[in-house]
Amino acid sequence: MRRIQEDIKSGEFRQIYLLYGEERYLRRQYRDRLGRALCEGLDPMNIHVYEGKNISVGEIVDLAETVPFFSPRRVLLLDDSGLFKSGGEKMAEYLAQVPETAFFLFLESEVDKRGKLFKTVQAKGCAAEFVPQEEAVLKRWIAQRLKKEGKSGTESTIRLFLEKTGTDMEHISMELEKLVCYCLEAQEITERDVEAVCTARISSRIFDMVGAIAEKQPQKALRLYDDLLARKEPPLRILFLIARQCNLLLQVKEMKAKGYDNRTIGAKIGLPPFIAGKCVSQAARFPADELKRAVVRCVEAEEDVKTGKMNDQLGVEMLLLSVLSS
Repeated sequence: MRRIQEDIKSGEFRQIYLLYGEERYLRRQYRDRLGRALCEGLDPMNIHVYEGKNISVGEIVDLAETVPFFSPRRVLLLDDSGLFKSGGEKMAEYLAQVPETAFFLFLESEVDKRGKLFKTVQAKGCAAEFVPQEEAVLKRWIAQRLKKEGKSGTESTIRLFLEKTGTDMEHISMELEKLVCYCLEAQEITERDVEAVCTARISSRIFDMVGAIAEKQPQKALRLYDDLLARKEPPLRILFLIARQCNLLLQVKEMKAKGYDNRTIGAKIGLPPFIAGKCVSQAARFPADELKRAVVRCVEAEEDVKTGKMNDQLGVEMLLLSVLSS
């Protein structure tokens, strides 16, 4: 990201850029900034935008080979082409010897780092990965966004807000807009405001449901389940997420027993350290054999539903009661 900022500031651009990774908000922010800088002062005839996987590499090559119209460069922006997952060999061969007037900007959610196209971009241009940001970074960003709106929030309020939203910056941005509008007349945003406005993601509710199981609180667990059903979440999806959370906690428990710290655990299971820390705390409330039984029962419940032995909604209810009674 720093390299892209330096290129924009200097006005000296590489011919190929690839922006990829899970963090969509940052990817798009940098795409917009880099795209504007690359296209500044260009005739629209020299700017070409492609979206989706139905892209003709031959057409792209023909455009790139065409001399730009009264301009030093021709810019091609390709959004989620899928070429970095499969079918990118022809593009890789072309980019190895791209003409000086052609500039490429790729935006991809997924890439195969072993692929020829990815390696070509790394060698010839700039490949920037956008990953979920750490808690401290997100807290600073949220505080800055609130300050721009003339508002503030305490450390505990911002932490609660993050627990509700997760680490996806696009989702955080939308929830912040709702929160600011709700607190239009107030300068300080409180935890009560967050509870009133911010929608907890389904993963957060599943976490709370598994927490209720750990605390042997059947009424709370079933209330959370009913709430998810009211939000039109399919029972089988809820079952899958319960199984995934239990399996995640089992992995966390085993890694913690081996002496790994939260940051290392988070890196191994693909979670930010502060969320990994919450999983560590939750896993500590379960014996390992209980988590193993829960995973097995989730598999059995899914099989019962898919073979028609039990209704999907009832199947999840029976699973919750079974795990709670163990």
